[in-house]
Amino acid sequence: MIEIVSNSPSETFDIGKLAAKYLNTPSVLALQGTLGSGKTNLVKGIACGLGITDTLTSPTYTIINEYERPCSSSFYHVDAYRLKDDNDFENIGGIEIINSDCICVIEWSERLSSLPEDALKVTLEITGHESRRIKISGFSSVIESEIRNQFL
Repeated sequence: MIEIVSNSPSETFDIGKLAAKYLNTPSVLALQGTLGSGKTNLVKGIACGLGITDTLTSPTYTIINEYERPCSSSFYHVDAYRLKDDNDFENIGGIEIINSDCICVIEWSERLSSLPEDALKVTLEITGHESRRIKISGFSSVIESEIRNQFL
């Protein structure tokens, strides 16, 4: 597991951008954290790192936003906050998305139990006005070491 302290929203964005460099298709990232912990900002960094130039917005009301990646499969940004359970996720096509050849990031993933066992897990904790503790698990130890070296 990687544990990184971000001291600003721009550092959180940069952590996401760096993590994107190590994502393979298909990948599912399961994000957890309280409201305002920086989940969407981290996802914006991931999208940027994947070459997405569209303005990324939180899918709080739309539940799923899809973005096209240059010369590659889609990137899905899912917000499970308004979903009651796995049935809601399945009814909106979530199971098909996470089983497709894409990269999918799911905010409020703790609301779902149907995520793949190999999903990367990211937890964001508020530690100060702008500081966050970001814990990432599921990458190989070599990748974790590279990411850790970038931010420690």
